Amino acid sequence: MDKQVLIALDKVNSEVDRLLSTSALVVRKFTSHLRGAKGKGIRALSVIVSALDENNDISDDAIRFAAAIEIFHLATLVHDDVMDDADSRRGIPTLHKLYGHKTAVITGDYLLALAMSYLNGIEDKNKYIDFNFSDILLDVAVGELNQHINNGNLNLSIKDYLEIIRGKTAKLFEASFYAGAITSVNDQVEIEKYKKLGDLVGMMFQINDDCIDFEFNEDEALKPVQSDFEQGVMTLPLLYSFEKDPESKNKNLDRSMINKLVKKFDGVGFAKRKSSKYYQESLDIIESLTLSELKYNCLIEVVKKAHNTI
Repeated sequence: MDKQVLIALDKVNSEVDRLLSTSALVVRKFTSHLRGAKGKGIRALSVIVSALDENNDISDDAIRFAAAIEIFHLATLVHDDVMDDADSRRGIPTLHKLYGHKTAVITGDYLLALAMSYLNGIEDKNKYIDFNFSDILLDVAVGELNQHINNGNLNLSIKDYLEIIRGKTAKLFEASFYAGAITSVNDQVEIEKYKKLGDLVGMMFQINDDCIDFEFNEDEALKPVQSDFEQGVMTLPLLYSFEKDPESKNKNLDRSMINKLVKKFDGVGFAKRKSSKYYQESLDIIESLTLSELKYNCLIEVVKKAHNTI
């Protein structure tokens, strides 16, 4: 990745660390602990790369957008870990395991408010009047709720599954690419293409993340694996296998049977092929954008990172 982008990412990480380590005293111990449990940073990277202007410069507003999105994403991880009763995240104990479920939930809520408050610090808000962070939060929350409602729903259709992940995962990627683009691109048609690119990258990212449950161990993934079905989460490899063998849904399934079923019908292979379609569509959009060589190469690298989640 280009040095200019890496410098900007360092600024984003410094801002996120500063916000976590200077939170209100009552919550600071908990937010400071989360400094080691942050996500992979691909959303922040998406903002920064999309924010490269015609001179390959990146504005301070893009840094703020990226930091706010990372804080919001961290809040969703805290809540996810509570719902999944996960023991660790990025190799460190989860907040609720150390301090209890209530503390973790409230800390997650605090992070949501912190992200909103920090984003409000942008000086020229009128410049970004079309970027409605509240709507993004609503879309992600609805997506998470739809997933929760469908926990254990063995009859969930692939179409409905795709709509769920579009809300809970792809919307934040869409927001990331959009946030970067509005700081650097003046053409509204092109800005809409960045939004679409974010949607495709988010869909691809989540589908590949689904496959991790069947492909890697916990040390490789740095998060719990072989656990989605046990948590009631319906993933694409499994849903495809259920479509191929509907009678299997009537059995008392355990992890061993799930693994055999997915292997028998190559559920992971199907999911990877679906992801590859999003990957190709992403490349097509990048080809249609007006880009410097640097920005073109950086966008391609982001798409490749989403296509290979580990």
